Amino acid sequence: MNNFTFYSPTYFIFGRDGEKNTGKYVKRFGGSRVLIHYGGSSALRSGLIDRVKASLEREGLEYVLLGGVKPNPRSGLVYKGIELCRREKVDFVLAVGGGSAIDSSKAIAAGVLYDGDFWDFYQGRAVTEALPIGTVLTIAAAGSEGSPDSVITNENGMFKRGGHGEALRPAFSILNPELMGTLPKYQVACGVTDIMAHLLERYFTTTEEVEVTDRLIEGLLLAMLREGPRAVNEPGNYEAAANVMWAGTMAHNNSCGVGRTQDWASHDIEHELSALYDCAHGAGLAVVFPAWMRYNMSRDIKRFAQLAVRVWGCQMDFARPENTAEAGIEAFRSFLKSIGMPTNFKELGAKEEDIEKMARTACWGDGRSGTIGTFAELGEKDVREIYRLML
Repeated sequence: MNNFTFYSPTYFIFGRDGEKNTGKYVKRFGGSRVLIHYGGSSALRSGLIDRVKASLEREGLEYVLLGGVKPNPRSGLVYKGIELCRREKVDFVLAVGGGSAIDSSKAIAAGVLYDGDFWDFYQGRAVTEALPIGTVLTIAAAGSEGSPDSVITNENGMFKRGGHGEALRPAFSILNPELMGTLPKYQVACGVTDIMAHLLERYFTTTEEVEVTDRLIEGLLLAMLREGPRAVNEPGNYEAAANVMWAGTMAHNNSCGVGRTQDWASHDIEHELSALYDCAHGAGLAVVFPAWMRYNMSRDIKRFAQLAVRVWGCQMDFARPENTAEAGIEAFRSFLKSIGMPTNFKELGAKEEDIEKMARTACWGDGRSGTIGTFAELGEKDVREIYRLML
């Protein structure tokens, strides 16, 4: 196990009706004039925004609204939010929604206090200062409610890149599983897939003797195998939604990633798909991850076989462990298909003729150095071959 530091200060409020106390927590963490940043009309139609506004008003807090966050959040709205916050002297950013609203809020919170272009933070500059951020989570998926990470699509070139910094960890996050009750099945399934991908990006490591975090990851994956389909197929099942929602937070607050190298090439490969085709991130990962696994299985057959046995219940073939590893990958792919996820380029809406462009951009675009990943260092040719496995 590698040396590590770990600090996760987010205050979590989990359970029914938590959003009704949003104002109390904004005040507790220093907010007086708030940007409420959210997505589309569903947050308005459901009455969620009204409940949040009422809670702020009860605490005597002022607020301004900025809606319009889309999946794969865009740089244009971030620039608009930064300008709005500066003009209105906002001192707290409140995200209401899923990972897209939270990631956009983080970018705004960092950009307000920065003299340069906020995109610098998505090209490798660490975020060391940001306005305090709070979240009211509506879907379990990205884990951004407890992480120091944010992903934004730059509309100038359609580059989808991540920013990072401990200043981006939310001061508080309100997690009410009831808010998932009206979501479409497909959206919930995308969230389940994203959560599992966050765990697997950490699981595939070159670090040895990491049994504690291996077991944490495996346990969360096993929980997702049970609770994920229930959350997808039983809208309004509070307990299933609750388990998936907390798993999403645990999967990406990095408690499962300490002391070990992490890969993240699958996310880089998927980001090209969702930037180009605007597909759901989870759906893209459902197509990418099994292909990445097949391509890189030979790098560490024992680790792939371990996952197959411990999570997917495959029988260990000691004479030919590659058979066990392949069985685990197929079990993962079958699970994703069973919850309604796409399994190939055609189902995702992607085009074979774009493979060259996506492979080049994944490795070289917007300041990239030519390779991605750590479990297996992948170049342009490797990424191209992985895309072809998705056809």
